[in-house]
Amino acid sequence: MNKKQMMKQMVGIGLLAGLFFPIAVNADSYTVKSGDTLSAIAKEKNTTVDAIAKKNKISNVNLITVGQVLEIEDEKATTNTTEQAATSKANTTQATTTVSASDGLSSEDAAAKEWIAQKESSGSYTAQNGQYYGRYQLSLSYLNGDLSEANQEKVANQYVVNRYGSWSAAKNFWLANGWY
Repeated sequence: MNKKQMMKQMVGIGLLAGLFFPIAVNADSYTVKSGDTLSAIAKEKNTTVDAIAKKNKISNVNLITVGQVLEIEDEKATTNTTEQAATSKANTTQATTTVSASDGLSSEDAAAKEWIAQKESSGSYTAQNGQYYGRYQLSLSYLNGDLSEANQEKVANQYVVNRYGSWSAAKNFWLANGWY
């Protein structure tokens, strides 16, 4: 059983446990769901990734687990962090002005994307490994029968943005775990 299959089984077990053993959480907490990223949670809760990481003693902001309960600062306490989030968003917008014309990624994310493609499939759109297919070794179920290069690119971008927030974060996760 490969690492991706094991991870899917662990996520499934975590989801089932959440159905049968609900966790009581207070209004200042958030339970991580499949596909969540700290950046998406921070945006939803009007705070920053750094604030959540600090409050929850998270050393690797690219690694959270399904079912993990995160403490989130209340709105009054996040006034300062909301200003930081606005500054961070402005910096991100500024950073993305230096993007690749081909796919709208920053040069760092474009390099991380290519790095992952090389690690996963040596850059081949037709590479196969069991249920994983193509340049980014996506599950065939994600591709919905469309194995075209354009669909692989689109689905890979959606997967990475939803799960990690960026290709750079996905690469960091890959470096730490040997898969993304």
